[in-house]
Amino acid sequence: MTELDYQQHIFPGTRAALVAELKQALRPKRFQHVLRVEQTAISLAQANGVDMEKASIAGLIHDYAKQRPDEDFLAAITAYHLPAELRQYGNAIWHGVVGAELIKRELHIYDEDVLNAVRHHTTGAVYMTPLEQIVYMADYIEPARDFPGVDVARKLTAENLGAGVAFQAQHTLQYLVAHDLAVYPASLDTYNAWVPQYAEELKQN
Repeated sequence: MTELDYQQHIFPGTRAALVAELKQALRPKRFQHVLRVEQTAISLAQANGVDMEKASIAGLIHDYAKQRPDEDFLAAITAYHLPAELRQYGNAIWHGVVGAELIKRELHIYDEDVLNAVRHHTTGAVYMTPLEQIVYMADYIEPARDFPGVDVARKLTAENLGAGVAFQAQHTLQYLVAHDLAVYPASLDTYNAWVPQYAEELKQN
């Protein structure tokens, strides 16, 4: 397990202090998940020339708000003047988009690349920095993930990070449609931006 010595003051404390915060905020199963996402994100950062400290922090905090009550999110949408249409969705969207605002205020992390990685780790976005792509994929392919196609997702991500993003965007949309679930507009925008661009790679897998 890679443990980084935080140097950049992105989080006002050590990695151990951040891990302790997360252990308090999350139930054991979710806590273990964020540790695995962190390690996957660090590996992807190494492979793609991305800052490993940012990858560690973003990987650890991506689900910081996942187990908060709905009331916390609804109050935050009002308090922080977030788009009112967010109220139509639920935790799957809120814990990223709204969770980033809670992270800013409670963990005192203000780096926008790290916060955007949290905001977009479920929905994706039309434009994602390499760090955002890494957290989006690390959450999807961490070692305990076991769903049809996960091995293809891992292979694609190892070969080409953007192709991995396209695969996830495609399969997320297929899942939502197949299960008659609401599609958050950003998820559709992500599909349109990424899937046609990597159509050839997706066909080959």
